[in-house]
Amino acid sequence: MTATTRSNLGRPKFGVVVLTMGNRPDDLNHGLASLLRQREVDLDVVVVGNGWQPANLPNGVKAKGLASNLGIPAGRNAGVPLVEGELLFFLDDDACLPANDILARMAAQFAADPRLGMIQPRVVDPQGREAPRRWTPRVRVGDPSRSSPAMNVWEGAVAIRRDAFEFAGGWPEPFWYAHEGIELAWRVWDGGFHVRYDGDIDVHHPAIQPTRHAEFYRFQARNRVWLARRNLPLPVAVLYVLAWTGVSALRLRSRTAWRETLRGYRIGFTEPAGERRPMSWRTIWRMTRAGRAPII
Repeated sequence: MTATTRSNLGRPKFGVVVLTMGNRPDDLNHGLASLLRQREVDLDVVVVGNGWQPANLPNGVKAKGLASNLGIPAGRNAGVPLVEGELLFFLDDDACLPANDILARMAAQFAADPRLGMIQPRVVDPQGREAPRRWTPRVRVGDPSRSSPAMNVWEGAVAIRRDAFEFAGGWPEPFWYAHEGIELAWRVWDGGFHVRYDGDIDVHHPAIQPTRHAEFYRFQARNRVWLARRNLPLPVAVLYVLAWTGVSALRLRSRTAWRETLRGYRIGFTEPAGERRPMSWRTIWRMTRAGRAPII
């Protein structure tokens, strides 16, 4: 674990990856402007176009066009080799930073705590709509302004040490969409770091329910199984899948949701999940002591 690398001006440097499909140009421009307003940090920014070539970007912002849509995790991963900085920041194109000191405040936390691997800020809807519970990464949400350890992250705006990201193997590309923030957080913990949810630092993102898409249920179920297959010792993996099967049974409300969920579980058990890297029992104990064992 290393201390934050500083630029020639003595400031922390972030490699920033902004992912977009090109269908929200106004939001993208708003998000980029909020990045370029950040003070007391140096930024190396790339916009990754998932299935298109970004153009007409602000001066100094790089572009990486992917020939086809590779999914959200792979799209984010594609930008990392193109930016410099011992700290990384990932921003979705419909998110923005409402203050100009957000990255500096997160960089200060990394500098003060070499074991801090990743930070997820609080997510707020700019129109004042109620925040979905998934934005606050703990079992009992309580007050979203309260900070806490995190065993998963909302992926749309997160900061991470590059060495923690590399230990984790990046975002899990087979997932395509859903739960990639759980695996990344688990593997950061397994690298000897810890993950923090910071309720004092806000980012903006509209409160939109992912359940509006039927595929949400399929990907969610499949990726829950893949999380267990890829990351958990066998006894814990069994408990994890059983626990989330029970939770799903209580939450599902429509025939479509049931059909897509069952399809997702079938795919999760029968199709390749990618590299298996079960976390250590020490990591499970650390996560449990921090407030949430990797079971639910």
